[in-house]
Amino acid sequence: MATDDRDVIADIMRKTRIAILTYQDAEGRLVSTPMGTQDFEDPGTVWFITEVATEKVRAILANPHVNVAYASDKGWVSLSGTARLSRDDAKLKELWDASASAFMSTDVDDANSGLLEITGDTAQYWESPGKVPMLVKMAKGLLGGKAADEGDAPVVEL
Repeated sequence: MATDDRDVIADIMRKTRIAILTYQDAEGRLVSTPMGTQDFEDPGTVWFITEVATEKVRAILANPHVNVAYASDKGWVSLSGTARLSRDDAKLKELWDASASAFMSTDVDDANSGLLEITGDTAQYWESPGKVPMLVKMAKGLLGGKAADEGDAPVVEL
């Protein structure tokens, strides 16, 4: 991946408070849930704190293929990869913060607290041209009877 692509992806991810994790449930339906990104040193590895005894974790253990979507004023990222449950207590303690305490019904020392580690295979991103140009493109599409062309998003190998 070009450094510029990786930098753009990382910037969008950092500026997004809540990501959307999509996984497949036991019946094969796609399910999306909001998750707070706890950490990533590289856009190819993302960490989420989670409660372990959940349908979400059971579904991910059965089928680890996931997508994580990020959206900020900077743009949008779609990260595709695999998830795994981590029981690394040291990493959990490193990542636990006030936001985790606010959203979790468990605490850092609870056996039901764990981590989801997402390893990205590919990412697509769309840089935001800003609010005014985006509105102009949308208006042109509506007035001209054609869909606004945003172009294809680059697929970036991670």
